[in-house]
Amino acid sequence: MRIGYIGGGVMAEAMIRGLLDKDMIKPKDVVVSDISRERRDILGTSYGISVVADNRSAVQKAEVVVMAVKPNVLVRVMGDLKGGLRSEQMVLSIVAGASISTISKGLDHKAVVRAMPNTPAQIGEGISVWTAAGEVDEAKRKQAGSILAALGTEIYMSEEKYVDMATAVSGSGPAYIFLVIESLIDAAVHIGLPRDVATDLVLQTSSGASHLAQKSDKHPAELRNMVTSPGGTTAEGLLRLEEGGLRALFTQAVSASYEKAKALGRDS
Repeated sequence: MRIGYIGGGVMAEAMIRGLLDKDMIKPKDVVVSDISRERRDILGTSYGISVVADNRSAVQKAEVVVMAVKPNVLVRVMGDLKGGLRSEQMVLSIVAGASISTISKGLDHKAVVRAMPNTPAQIGEGISVWTAAGEVDEAKRKQAGSILAALGTEIYMSEEKYVDMATAVSGSGPAYIFLVIESLIDAAVHIGLPRDVATDLVLQTSSGASHLAQKSDKHPAELRNMVTSPGGTTAEGLLRLEEGGLRALFTQAVSASYEKAKALGRDS
């Protein structure tokens, strides 16, 4: 499987590393184009892949073209490639907010897959929600799923609207979790714990709680109740979080992110 990457950022690198680690591709099968010479040098040296400055050169022999650029440069990049893709090539876009229609029109190409991976893909623990245009046949869909599985878990959805929703939840979600982790560490330091100890406590607590929720057949509310003794310390802390409107703030954050994802699609 030959892959041409347009953009050599963090997510593209995570995908390359995952596919190489799983022996799904060889370094000779990968070409990456990136505007940054420094970035090209890093990728070429680290993975033994081909790197170029020209977008068309990157996709010339590719079976799969991965669009991994920032939304603000998408129009320019699509202009570089428009009319230059073969009908049998599959385009896999991980550009936030950019709809299948936008990619298809911008490239004058119909076989488009749209996906939203997230940053834990850097360690093979990501999750990607994706969908595909009707022109993407079953064989290519399986190929897209296998590529995204190299980043962690992949979920196919038949309706594109769910990709924007996933952008607001799993795409932006790691930032929300990191903020909670950061806040808990600072709170622990505030009550007197050394920062290194506070960091270890919070990281392991968050990791352990997440794994427990994954492996348990209990609803998160039931797991929370198991920790919360009547009149105890956890109950007191939860009361303050509820008084502060934590649930409502998360709802507002996800809703705002979803609206932004849709707006990016309209603007692109």
